[in-house]
Amino acid sequence: MKLVLFACIHNAGRSQMAAAWLNALANPAAARAVSAGTEPGQRVHPEVLAAMAEVGIDLSSAKPRKLTDELAAEAALLVTMGCGETCPAVPGLRREDWPLEDPKGKPIERVREIRDEVHAHVAALVAREGWGAPGQGEQAR
Repeated sequence: MKLVLFACIHNAGRSQMAAAWLNALANPAAARAVSAGTEPGQRVHPEVLAAMAEVGIDLSSAKPRKLTDELAAEAALLVTMGCGETCPAVPGLRREDWPLEDPKGKPIERVREIRDEVHAHVAALVAREGWGAPGQGEQAR
């Protein structure tokens, strides 16, 4: 089982959505996701909670958490969320960067678009890595 670490600065938007999507789409025996941030916020952005609830994913109990060396050491892949120079780097860990807009404070219409962009990236990752659950389809969409 591969652990995918989705990371951004505040761990309150994009990385939370990405981890939730991967955990919804991937075969749990093949991969699971966690998310963290270099400077965790106080809570997941309310607009992110609302947009994800619309597709049946409840993030109400999700809490931003600190990206630690221990957490990174468990991961097989680090996916950063377009945070530029402030993105975390973990030496020796395979890394991808997805240049996604921060949903914080955006109108719900734009947050939905970002949510769908995150979904597309995660679905492509799951397909590329062969992590899909047999017969699962597009759960939660």
